[in-house]
Amino acid sequence: MRKHCAALTAFLLLFQSCIKKAPLNPEADIETFTVDPALLTSNVFIDQSNRRIMLHLQASAYNSGIAPVLKLSGGATVVPASGDSIFPKKGPVQYVVTPQNGEGKKTYTVQVVNVGNWSFNFENWGINATDKYEYTLEADNSTIWSSGNPGLALSGFPKQPEAYPTHSTPEGYQGKGAEMITLKGTPLSELVGIRLIAGSLFLGNFNTSAVFVNPLAATEFGQPYVGRPARFTGYYKYTPGAAFQDQNGNIIAGQQDKCSVYAVLFKGPEHLDGTNILTSDRVLASAVLTNGAASSTFLKFDIPFTYLSNVPLPEDLRMTIVASSSSEGDHYRGAIGSKLVVDSLRIIPQ
Repeated sequence: MRKHCAALTAFLLLFQSCIKKAPLNPEADIETFTVDPALLTSNVFIDQSNRRIMLHLQASAYNSGIAPVLKLSGGATVVPASGDSIFPKKGPVQYVVTPQNGEGKKTYTVQVVNVGNWSFNFENWGINATDKYEYTLEADNSTIWSSGNPGLALSGFPKQPEAYPTHSTPEGYQGKGAEMITLKGTPLSELVGIRLIAGSLFLGNFNTSAVFVNPLAATEFGQPYVGRPARFTGYYKYTPGAAFQDQNGNIIAGQQDKCSVYAVLFKGPEHLDGTNILTSDRVLASAVLTNGAASSTFLKFDIPFTYLSNVPLPEDLRMTIVASSSSEGDHYRGAIGSKLVVDSLRIIPQ
């Protein structure tokens, strides 16, 4: 009996010794990186080979930060901690993972591949409570597009959506679309020499405080963009008005109105505006619909971005898309009645 007890004791001691000597986990991986799906435009991808965490964020998430939840290798710890808020907009974010055994730390870098959903179908619209003009909404009800409507509300336009030059139409390429019409100026606008008003739509903001001082500067173009765009695609149809007129209201015989549709990538953080969107030395690349020809049915366009140089892009980028029912509408030239409809616009990254 004593021999059995001694043998059992020896076995237990040996077993305990084996447990004590079991090595601690040397792995230091971020196995999952979970972000609220409402803040993403595509799935998170972890590139384990290069230790990169690649994110496609909604613009609101890029601006206000995210609080990812991480799953790590067994026993590992991480800084910043799982659940802590991070702010990729302010600069590179790195996670340092320490394995259970304390040796061989790994550093993962968060890379924002893109900001926002750069596909625009114009299905959702809101109506300004006071002036009753329409504005396009994203799926999360955010507003990243603007138009000249807020400024025109100050110049005596009737307070009804269809009276403004930019509004929704049920006759888009698929479902609703964005419609722009060139209209005759109001009595108030004509007092300051504006006899023609083109419909316009653009990514950015409209600064109503500048509308009577410097109207072209009121269009503040650009939203944050990350990455390198390859192509600008979409659908448009266009009917030019009957008679082209100059800024003084004189009819120019033989000249036909054209629409304007283009995308511009430029260096941030400041906006560009109607005075310099195509001429500023901060412009890095553009994709321009060159013909703007008349078509009673939708035409597809697929335009590659033309880069002005081969130098690496800066970190702080802005992208705008601009559409107008009269290509010279920024100088109050065009044809009253010109109508442009755009739909299914896309910025496709490289």
